[in-house]
Amino acid sequence: MSDARKYTASFVLDMRGCTDTAASIIDRLSGIIVDLGGQVSSAVNLGQKNFERVTDKKFSSGIYVQISFEGGPTIVEGIKSKLRLDKVIDRILVEAAK
Repeated sequence: MSDARKYTASFVLDMRGCTDTAASIIDRLSGIIVDLGGQVSSAVNLGQKNFERVTDKKFSSGIYVQISFEGGPTIVEGIKSKLRLDKVIDRILVEAAK
């Protein structure tokens, strides 16, 4: 990985109707990053947090997860396209680490 960059991805999980645990979903997210050629350095479950601005009264809080990883320049788009239709992933934010 000569052109690898460091990233931090933040995910908000919508666990309504999901039978999986948050830990298994974090493992699945880490596996997706590895499958796309990335190298995960840490994955942290930040816990359940209430939203400041609620757009859906039935979904007022979510589980926040942060994953730090290294990868090439196309990995961010790969993650977003792979998880675009995943019902458990409500929001995704990927930032280049400083």
